[in-house]
Amino acid sequence: MPKSQVRKKKVYTPPTDVRPAATAATRKPSPIWLPVTAVSLIVFGIGWLVVYYLSEQEYPVMELGYWNLAVGFGAMVGSLILLSRWR
Repeated sequence: MPKSQVRKKKVYTPPTDVRPAATAATRKPSPIWLPVTAVSLIVFGIGWLVVYYLSEQEYPVMELGYWNLAVGFGAMVGSLILLSRWR
């Protein structure tokens, strides 16, 4: 079996002047209200949709009609946006 060749190039090291200014260790952790609000929005959105479907589109607000779906899904999307900022 032939012997493998020895590597002659040096291993790449990135330049030191291009490193990011803020590292993950220097960033502050998220405030406590952020995950609490996000979980509350998820529960609110799911609860809104469940009540809407189980009441045969009469509750929570009958005048909104299908916009009740937008309220429920909007709350859940809002919670996802909040959770994307959680550290």
